[in-house]
Parts: sequence; structure tokens; C-alpha cells
Amino acid sequence: MTHWFHRNPLKATAPVSFNFYGVATTPAATKVCNDLRLSRTRLLELFTDSSCNPEMMKNATDLYFSLLQGFILSLDDSSQECKLRYIQNFKWTDTLQGQVPSAQQDAVFELVSMGFNVALWYTKYASRLAGKEDITEDEAKDVHRSLKIAAGIFKHLKESHIPKLITPVEKGRDLEARLVDSYIVQCQAEAQEVTIARAIELKHSPGLIAALAYETANFYQKADQTLSSLDPTYAGKWRKYLNLKTCFYMAYAYCYHGQTLLASDKCGEAIRSLQESEKFFAKAEALCKEYGETKGPGTTAKPSGHLFFRKLGSLIKNTLEKCQRENGFIYFQKVPAEAPQLELKANYGLVEPVPFEFPALNAHWTPETLAAFDLTKRPKDDTAKPKPDEEVKPLKEPDIKPQKDSGCQIS
Repeated sequence: MTHWFHRNPLKATAPVSFNFYGVATTPAATKVCNDLRLSRTRLLELFTDSSCNPEMMKNATDLYFSLLQGFILSLDDSSQECKLRYIQNFKWTDTLQGQVPSAQQDAVFELVSMGFNVALWYTKYASRLAGKEDITEDEAKDVHRSLKIAAGIFKHLKESHIPKLITPVEKGRDLEARLVDSYIVQCQAEAQEVTIARAIELKHSPGLIAALAYETANFYQKADQTLSSLDPTYAGKWRKYLNLKTCFYMAYAYCYHGQTLLASDKCGEAIRSLQESEKFFAKAEALCKEYGETKGPGTTAKPSGHLFFRKLGSLIKNTLEKCQRENGFIYFQKVPAEAPQLELKANYGLVEPVPFEFPALNAHWTPETLAAFDLTKRPKDDTAKPKPDEEVKPLKEPDIKPQKDSGCQIS
């Protein structure tokens, strides 16, 4: 497959025991706490397990989130807050700001932070699949769907749960709107890359491919602009990726738009479109080098060496030479000074996030189970709270660098 995706690190978290000695007064209440601890541990293990697939991830997330909802939802469907929401402290790092954790004594903070990591996992799963040498059609569909699922999770967190946090989100942290929006749009753009590869392989019209590429470039540009006010120390490498993908797909758009113009006997305009494609490709090439030299969170790679990049360069060169030959023998048209304006709108293939909802409350949460938590018996020193100097260890992630590309496109 001819794709390469930048990925930021997963969020890391401090261990949570859910040991509420004295507070959980019945075996049923203690069992819920044990199940929470075990299902959380299992979910964290799956994030770094390279053999994990979407079905395994969904089963693990459904179990943990259905249990965690008991600390958040009211059992009688009233608007009243659950009494357990603030019983446990949770610590999470951010994808951009290294191992500097944020802590909140709020189950909603845990819900959105773990949900954020689940979305990141889907993007990383897609990246690993997309880097395979011999990807099947079903695997290509998995890449496409995983990116749409991730976008849907990010969107749901932003719209329905992050606003419920009591403590305002700090600027530059993962849960801030700018970062969540960038992740959503990046997922959509990357999924459209898969659509474009499919359209090229099935020899769809150059007009459709140009329009899809133009829309994808606009997605990447939007994601980059959303991050523009962030500290470049944290966001610089990510923005280089978004910039180079913007230029790369603008080059694609002008290249295929040139083919459309040539087919309409507008050879002079086609040559100018291909020349503009060359300019954007040269910008993308320079940004590839800058990306490799920029320090910051994220994967390390040399994107200009990947086949997805080299193939476009050859396509632009060959198409431009063809247009110039045709113009010299047949058309004799003047090449305009200004590049053609791209006013392209794709009617097919545009990506929307897959709607996401957290699972329903686990059946083990009954009024009797909830009543068995006696908050008056909490220790005064609140031992559920982690020590201030407790270290949050980074997750050891599997290698997600793309493998050597065989040149196969998705089929």
C-alpha cells in the first residue's frame, strides 16, 4: 500500500487499583471494583499488543466502559450526579507534552482520556495495516473503517463528554478543542487517501481523483491551521506532516486536473496545471526533509523515500512531458501565466466519521450495588489519591514504522 501516516505517542496513565476498603461494603460492590481494575489493566495491555485487532479492542472497551459508567451515570435516569464520580483520582499524560501528567479526581476525566487512547489505537492499527507490503482488499477496508471509527470517537468525546468536565481543560492538552479537531480532520484526510488510491487503481475519471485530492489537501490544511497557535516545541513535527501532506495532495490535484484539461483539448492550460503540480511536489519534498530533521513527539521516518511519494513524482514528470509533446505537435496553445483555479468538488468518496456511543451500563450495577458504597467510611487521608510524585511510565508501543513498500496499491 502506498501510504505513510505520522502518529503521536499514546497517552500513558498511572495504575488504578479501585481498592475502596471499607467503602465497598458487600461482595457485589467489591466484585465491581475488581472487575474495573482487571478490565482497565487488560485494555491498557491491548494498546501495545501488536496482535490486537478491532474485535478484541471493542470487546475490551465495551467491558471497561460499561463498568466505568457506574461511577458516572445515575441508575434512575435522573439528571442527578452519581455519588461515586469523584471517589477516585486518575492521572494521564498527553500525546504532545511528554510525560507531564494531568490529574483529576473525576470519573469523566478517565472516560474521555481512555476513550481518547482507544481512538488513537484505531489510528495506529490503521497505520500498521497500511504499512504492510501485500495488503488485501479486506485489510484496505479495515484501514479505511478504522480511521472513520477513530474520527467518530474523537467527535463524540468533544461534543458529548469533554464539556462535562468540572476542571477546565488546560491549553495545549489533548482534550482541548484545537487538538481534538485536528485529530478528527486528520483521520478523515487519511481515510480519503485510501479512497484516492482505490479510485486510481480502478481507473476512475481524472476529474474525480483531482477533486478527491483537492478535498484531502484542504482537510490537511484545516488540521494544520487548527494547530497553528500551539507551541511549536510540541506541535512542530506534527504540523510538518500536515503541511507536507497538504502540498502532496495539491500536487496530486493539479496533476490529475491537468489530465482532465488535456482530455478537453486544453493543452496549454494542462501544461500550466502540471507545472503547478511540480511546484507543490517540490514543496512537499522540501517539507519531507524538514519533517525528518524536526524533533518532537511522533514517529520517525523519511517519507520522501517511500514509494507513495516517489510514484507521484514520476507521474507528474511523465504527464507534463506528454502534454508538452502534444502541444508541440498538435495544439500549439499558449501556456497561461496563471495556474488554473481549482474549484473542484467531489460528489463521491468523501469521508464522514462513524457515529460512536459508549456502551450501556453494565448489568452488575444495580441500585443495591451502588447503595453498598458507603462514602462516609472513606479514609480521611484519601488513600485512593496517587502520590504527587508518582511516576507515569510511557507505554512501550509496537514498531509502527511502515515496512518496505512493494509498490502494490490497494485493491
